[in-house]
Amino acid sequence: MLLAASLAGPAGTAWAGGVAEPVGYRMDDYRAPVPDTLRGARVVTTAEAEALWHGKQTVFLDVMPRAPKPANLPAGTIWRDAVRTDIPGSLWLANVGYGALSPEAAAYFRRSLETVTGADKTRAVLFYCKTDCWMSWNAARRAVEWGYGSVLWYPPGADGWEAAGLPVAENKPYEAEN
Repeated sequence: MLLAASLAGPAGTAWAGGVAEPVGYRMDDYRAPVPDTLRGARVVTTAEAEALWHGKQTVFLDVMPRAPKPANLPAGTIWRDAVRTDIPGSLWLANVGYGALSPEAAAYFRRSLETVTGADKTRAVLFYCKTDCWMSWNAARRAVEWGYGSVLWYPPGADGWEAAGLPVAENKPYEAEN
């Protein structure tokens, strides 16, 4: 009992693997060790994610950010987006994992979730990004707060998936319907 009390963080947090689950969203330093837990969501292993992927009943959502084209490029400069490889069949919801979302990003995220789940908040949705990436933690937490009841979080992300010898595919950001 004393040990558990000594491991407790600030009010509303619980220590998990040495990283405290924060009360709010992670607002910076997104590439850092993540907690082992996410209240209201189920954390899945690579084996569990693979089984869900084969079952084709879960919506896989990659929330890796996408670098915008710089506004100050000299005329005639050719811009090529970085190639994103992720779990085949995933929808890439770029830039929805930040701690604070612009109204446009939040609307895109809500609209995308509604579309890909058929407005069924009980449909299983699995969020990921990269290993040690808070973007997926933030996005999954936001989905829980928005009332989605079958939120899954896959902390190893696309690079953990690939390291396990599982297939990856190139992807482009999802264009949500208006």
